[in-house]
Amino acid sequence: MRTVKPKKFLGQHFLKDLHIAQRIADTVDVCPDIPILEVGPGMGVLTQFLIEKKRPLTVVELDFESVAYLREHFSLQEEHIIEQDFLRMDLSRIFDGQPFVLTGNYPYNISSQIFFKMLEYKNWVPCCTGMIQKEVAERIAAKPGSKTYGILSVLIQAWYHVEYLFTVDEHVFNPPPKVKSAVIRMTRNETVDLGCNEMLFKQIVKTTFNQRRKMLRNSISTILDKNTELAQDPIFNKRPEQLSVQDFIDLTNRIEMVVRKP
Repeated sequence: MRTVKPKKFLGQHFLKDLHIAQRIADTVDVCPDIPILEVGPGMGVLTQFLIEKKRPLTVVELDFESVAYLREHFSLQEEHIIEQDFLRMDLSRIFDGQPFVLTGNYPYNISSQIFFKMLEYKNWVPCCTGMIQKEVAERIAAKPGSKTYGILSVLIQAWYHVEYLFTVDEHVFNPPPKVKSAVIRMTRNETVDLGCNEMLFKQIVKTTFNQRRKMLRNSISTILDKNTELAQDPIFNKRPEQLSVQDFIDLTNRIEMVVRKP
């Protein structure tokens, strides 16, 4: 069978460098002895090295041509090659409900959505690794005070330790993307409960960063009346990138006490 042609509408950029593929595959070793779920395997450049890990491996691929290629060239059983949209899957049923490592050379056009999906299933995903756009990796790993610190930074770092591992140049892909890429690893931290209303926490993080140039007092006015006594606290003179994850948790608890008052 001939090789698969990368499809722009699926955000496909096939990795050609086997050394880099091996390095990416080895990032899953931080969580040994549990199954692996690979997203967007394409023609299996990463898959071939994941198979060598000698543990259960399932791949999820939306592109029917890539699925046909994988079935022809790899010894994975039929049920371990899933032709489906990862974003629509119930991850709690993969591997009969066991925890698993999530990895892949993620499609660039949905990488952020993949990580929001990971957060929904954080109790099943103790480790997530893979390659994404460099700028997205930098956002995820950013610390408070950085210009790249934002929604993904806070929501992911609330639950995961983040490691920016290494940068990947454009020339090792077919076709070469217009941006550099990076390999990242996220491992669950010790947090089992944020200690606040998680839905309100996410609402506050998203609301404030969607108006990141504004002081909190103004950006959060859709949730909290800026004329309330709480809104006069000095913290509301700050902008969202100045707040740590714990600051957002504390802020969530204080706001909930006010908005819940009769």
